[in-house]
Amino acid sequence: MKILITGACAVSARSVLRSLKMSPIFKDCEFIGWDMCNLLYGLYEGVFNRIYKVPAVSDPAYREVAQRILDDERPDAAIIVPEVEVLYWAKHPFDVPHIVPQPAFAELAISKERVFEALSPYGLVPQNAVLSADELLDPAFESPLGYPVWIRDGAPGTASAKGALKATCRDDIKAWVKLNAGIPKFQISEFLPGGNFGCFCLFKDGRLVKLAQAERIEYIMAKVAVSGITGNTSKGRLLNDSRIADTALKAIDIISKATGSVMNGLVVVDMKADADGNPKVTEINIRHVAFSSSFAMAGINISEAQLLLALGRDADVSPDVEKIFPEGNLILRDVDGSPIYIEAHHDIASGQYIGKKKEA
Repeated sequence: MKILITGACAVSARSVLRSLKMSPIFKDCEFIGWDMCNLLYGLYEGVFNRIYKVPAVSDPAYREVAQRILDDERPDAAIIVPEVEVLYWAKHPFDVPHIVPQPAFAELAISKERVFEALSPYGLVPQNAVLSADELLDPAFESPLGYPVWIRDGAPGTASAKGALKATCRDDIKAWVKLNAGIPKFQISEFLPGGNFGCFCLFKDGRLVKLAQAERIEYIMAKVAVSGITGNTSKGRLLNDSRIADTALKAIDIISKATGSVMNGLVVVDMKADADGNPKVTEINIRHVAFSSSFAMAGINISEAQLLLALGRDADVSPDVEKIFPEGNLILRDVDGSPIYIEAHHDIASGQYIGKKKEA
């Protein structure tokens, strides 16, 4: 069997690939990828059988190049990873088995501004406002939300905390807008001091098939980002929290109804907790994020389930929607290594060790 994974050079797509190589069903498949190939590490890592270079989906040549690859390779199924590409396939599908959200859902969810507008009446998102760079630089500007506020690029498909900062005063905002001169419009929102969560939700024909939650605790190279958030988790943990699950599913249901959509495919609802521990939705990703392979290591392989659903092999998907994760589990990631899953982490005292038992 031959599987296509798009966005193949990026971290999330390679996490999907690692997950599928852990699957007893798909581990021996031939894996091909395509990407714009800006991230050369992914291109030369060698984990795919082949990676093709394709134009951006906004390029008129994208369709022709993609179709030529599909005609030549004839993959049995595809997992679409980049958000803008998910939206394209939702609107203009290719003739290869895949599963993505319906077009109206995808188009709303990819816009942080529209997500906040849809969910604000239900109290599911932080207080927020969308303002142009010119408005923020106006000498008369005053934050309608007070301080501190979180400011970020609110453009569709942005990730990795692009343009993000905790602003504590008007001067912070003005300086940040000037430093990020290429961003025409920013979203400011109430700063939430609590945990940072991601909830994976996989659907088929409106039925919830898999759900898994994780918390991001620390970030790779956090010191190089003024916000302290780089978008790539270095330490996290897998959770079972009904508040997180309920918030994610309620948000998805509201947007499904608002767009007249029957939920299909994978979405990852990102949340941040307020001072009282209540999770608030910060964005809805219509794609995998890097936790995918960590879930697979812990025994819930969402990539495998997604591929089975795309192939119409629903009966082969394990019946458990969630998995109970052990207390004290940790996910560890570093720049030069694959993720590590630890079922139960315990701090060690000075002079103790972790590793193989010392020979007598």
